[in-house]
Amino acid sequence: MTSTLPPLVQAFSGAIGSAAANTLTYPLDLAITRLQLDSPRRSRERGGIKGARKILRHVLKKHGWEALYDGIVADTGATLLSNFFYFYFYSFLRSLSTRHLIPFRPKPPNSNGKPHKPTLAEELVLGFIAGIASRVISMPLNIVTLRLQTERGPESDSSDSESDSVSDLESPTDLGLVDVIKLIYKEQGLAGFWRGFQTTTILSLNPSITLACFQIYRRVLSFVKHIGPSSLTYVNKDGIKAAIEHAPASPNLKPWEAFFGAAISNSVAVAILYPLILAKVRLQASSSTTIREVLVDAYQGKDVLANDNTLDLHKEKSVDSEKSEVIGIQGLYQGLQTKIVKGFLSQGVTFLVKGR
Repeated sequence: MTSTLPPLVQAFSGAIGSAAANTLTYPLDLAITRLQLDSPRRSRERGGIKGARKILRHVLKKHGWEALYDGIVADTGATLLSNFFYFYFYSFLRSLSTRHLIPFRPKPPNSNGKPHKPTLAEELVLGFIAGIASRVISMPLNIVTLRLQTERGPESDSSDSESDSVSDLESPTDLGLVDVIKLIYKEQGLAGFWRGFQTTTILSLNPSITLACFQIYRRVLSFVKHIGPSSLTYVNKDGIKAAIEHAPASPNLKPWEAFFGAAISNSVAVAILYPLILAKVRLQASSSTTIREVLVDAYQGKDVLANDNTLDLHKEKSVDSEKSEVIGIQGLYQGLQTKIVKGFLSQGVTFLVKGR
């Protein structure tokens, strides 16, 4: 994100890259949502990537190819809006910072027009502000996407041979985009489209942490590529940390370098914030009113899809809900493995396209 391109150009390239990545990985996103709303016991039995594969195979067999892309129109719209405004706001704010127009610190008297290089902490603040602004705009479509993804209800997919007998639960009607929007408004009014925004606000740190990690990655890579007398001077004088900080974050990364850097950075951010990511999804899909409630439910092993689907299409309770057991911390990380794989792919594609 150190490009000198105008903010609008960066915003368009970032949004297009994110939309392309979202389309490629959307079935994984559907599986992640189901894993996050399952009871931790069932999620553990399915087992990470293997569980996601079982879910997708069951959905494909039960409902056909179309079901793998339930909600993709709303989700792609949300992705375009969120990423366009994120990259725009971030690029705009960063350009102001480099020109000393954001008062993070007093302008040095002898700067002589030299651009300011934002520190890691400043990068996080800029990313956080940009993230909140972009989420305000895109969140209604995220809520609609979640409803569409869970519309078909829970399923048991322990094996292909049992899936038809154990899971015959289908939604009475296949609701479309407009139907879901009307239903949300009828249930909760306009506030329903921003349900869980408090959690979403905290999660605005996700892209800023990703970008901060990416900046560190670029500096480390630049340091490794250009080890010379000046770098060695910093190493000898102040240590490797100072040498890396001194190294420029070169924008000229090879495609594979950009891919791995972006993907690893996103994985770090997701792992740090995952309990809150899980809480946001569960809060938006249930009648719980606080982050604490949904986190306690996950800790205790409750199944949101079976117990508390806010679409009110599925009144039957599963065996999991009646025999819930306290899972512990593991319940706060269900679906993490698949989420990291999805983020690894989508962030890599986003930065590759944006870099082009």
